[in-house]
Amino acid sequence: MRKLHLLLLLFGFLSYSQQNVPNIKTTSIDGKTVSIQTDFLEKDKLYLFSFWATWCSPCIQELDAINEVYEDWKKNLNVELIAVSTDDSRTQKRVKPLVNGKGWNYTILLDTNQEFKRSLGISNIPYLIVIKNGKIVFTENGHTPGNEDKLFEKLKSL
Repeated sequence: MRKLHLLLLLFGFLSYSQQNVPNIKTTSIDGKTVSIQTDFLEKDKLYLFSFWATWCSPCIQELDAINEVYEDWKKNLNVELIAVSTDDSRTQKRVKPLVNGKGWNYTILLDTNQEFKRSLGISNIPYLIVIKNGKIVFTENGHTPGNEDKLFEKLKSL
């Protein structure tokens, strides 16, 4: 029975990994409306959506670690990181000062109602999804220090 559960779990991950991007509209940190399905569809470009919050230390560690190697990634791959803040209306005011203080050069989206997060079935952050040609091709939950090298290798294989 345990093997059956593992097989079903694995099948769920495999089928999820080719899921279409949900048709969600959200707001950028600058107040512009953004459509996930239409604004991030450049052919063969890898879009990394990192779900995070200002109160989540592992999320900030992950975004800091990627920030250190992000320029090299962009030189070697057609890649763009979009940091999706899941802060609610109470903590959303902390997002812009944190981003400015960190000097992150990412596209920042605000998922204040967590509609984007819920549409993907995400329960815990940090959570990373990679989209290519409108399909989710990779997901990762949690952050381990030093994992950005493994992530880069995975991105190269996609």
